[in-house]
Amino acid sequence: MDCKYIVFSQFYLKNIYSDPALILQSKYYFCYESFLTFMLHIQPKDIPVGELHQYLLGAVGPRPIALASTLDQYGNPNLSPFSFFNVFSANPPIAIFSPARRVRNNTTKHTLENVLDNKEVVINVVSYDIVQQTSLSSTEYESGVNEFIKSGLTAVESELVKPFRVKESPVQMECVVNEVISLGQDGGAGNLVICEIKMLHINKNILNDMGAIDPDKIDLVGRMGGNWYCRSSQDALFEVEKPIRNLGIGIDNIPSRIRNSYILTGNDLGMLGNMESIPSIDEVEKYKEENYTIKEILNFSAEDEEAREALHYRAKELLKKGRISEAWKTLLIDKLNRT
Repeated sequence: MDCKYIVFSQFYLKNIYSDPALILQSKYYFCYESFLTFMLHIQPKDIPVGELHQYLLGAVGPRPIALASTLDQYGNPNLSPFSFFNVFSANPPIAIFSPARRVRNNTTKHTLENVLDNKEVVINVVSYDIVQQTSLSSTEYESGVNEFIKSGLTAVESELVKPFRVKESPVQMECVVNEVISLGQDGGAGNLVICEIKMLHINKNILNDMGAIDPDKIDLVGRMGGNWYCRSSQDALFEVEKPIRNLGIGIDNIPSRIRNSYILTGNDLGMLGNMESIPSIDEVEKYKEENYTIKEILNFSAEDEEAREALHYRAKELLKKGRISEAWKTLLIDKLNRT
């Protein structure tokens, strides 16, 4: 059998694996054995650490950046960015970043030495406006060199800790270091710096009318693999409704012909499954009678199968616009989609 490759929904592929006969019900064919060749299978122990490191950095992203400000044992400022970073708790407020041991020569970074000595750090978030200066601060200068001066960023005094804040950063977090957990002694091993946030400084210009941080105004950047960054603002932003606000029906309760659609993706099904209930037949019939686009689809489709396909494509367009209820009604116009 010749194989034809198309994009299936995740749920459709799962069903194929458990019931190969299912694919024969479609006019499309899928070659599972060839699909396996698309995947690269790696056990970390089988490749060099440097190669594994690049795979991990390329796969896990975008990663937020902690621009960490510390002081050495002589009181000299140090500034360096770390993308092994995130916030892990609000009560207590905990952020963790990891200055890993260098892969190439198994040496440690000045920031790690400083937090072990002084137990204090200021974590400054990185916006697009300072991404180039942040990158410059990552240069491996000799111990005692002030990266604030080298990068042109402005050091301002903190209120509760000794390390300086970065004036240009839209959010600055003064922290004490509760613990440093070493994950190993070889090159590439991380060191988890567990920071308790004692004071936040937030630029008022990044707040919206409700007093919350506006993701477009803060304009954060994130690290990807290699030399790549991404910018989390403007067209890169989109909303996904949190399912905690309603009890979605789940993908498992979507009628099988919709669930196994070769047109709808896993994201599409996730949106449909997040609805609390499926529209009633009366709602569907009313929508069918009143919607001009639906009438066009039904009037100009030469065959039932063509109409069904057109309805799925129309539902997909509606889902892209966030019109989930209309997408449901569109799909349920086909009576075979109702069970």
